[in-house]
Amino acid sequence: MPSKNPMSGKKPTISTQSFLDIYEIRDNTVVMKDGTLRSVLLVSSINFSLKSEEEQNAIIQAYVQFLNSLDHPMQIVVQSRKLDIDRYLDNLKDLEKKQSNELLKAQMADYRNYINELLEMAEIMTKRFYIIVPYDAKADGKKQKGFGSSISAVFRPAAAVALSHRKFEEDRIELFKRVDLIAEGMQAMGIKAVPLDTQSLIELYYNSYNIEIAKQEKMTEVAKLNIEE
Repeated sequence: MPSKNPMSGKKPTISTQSFLDIYEIRDNTVVMKDGTLRSVLLVSSINFSLKSEEEQNAIIQAYVQFLNSLDHPMQIVVQSRKLDIDRYLDNLKDLEKKQSNELLKAQMADYRNYINELLEMAEIMTKRFYIIVPYDAKADGKKQKGFGSSISAVFRPAAAVALSHRKFEEDRIELFKRVDLIAEGMQAMGIKAVPLDTQSLIELYYNSYNIEIAKQEKMTEVAKLNIEE
């Protein structure tokens, strides 16, 4: 008689989150497991080749000045994804069903089919540009907790939690000072940069780590999630 596999029927106990460097996302901020913070800015683009020579030189000069003004690292990410207009096509399908004019109904169906075929043949891609801004209090020269404060945190957990919240707010203020400076630098080049809020950050990471699943299962809005505190 074959021996029963002790692992059969058991669900894996290790979640995907345990493999990520992200601890949590809150207050429009990404908190990493090492205690550092991140902010992500969605950045617009410009068609550099369509600019005049004077405009191009001005943009290059502004970019050089922007880089020289930085006293901290940052990361530029370009994300390419297949164009997703499923919601737009679903809306067209709903309008088509409600259409009483048979001629218009047929034309809407033909238009939907044309768009679907175009996307399948052309593989139309969309690009998004992001700037990731980090903040590390250790690298910034701020004092860290010593052994004595760690011992006191064990005996006064409520005070430790309050200190943790206060430190997060202090670090977050410093982080968004950097964000504001980067947004101003982008504006000098005619580029708009907007920091992502909590919902947008969660959707960004969810779609990045679950590319195929995200196409079928859309994220629920954070405000609608049932979270027990």
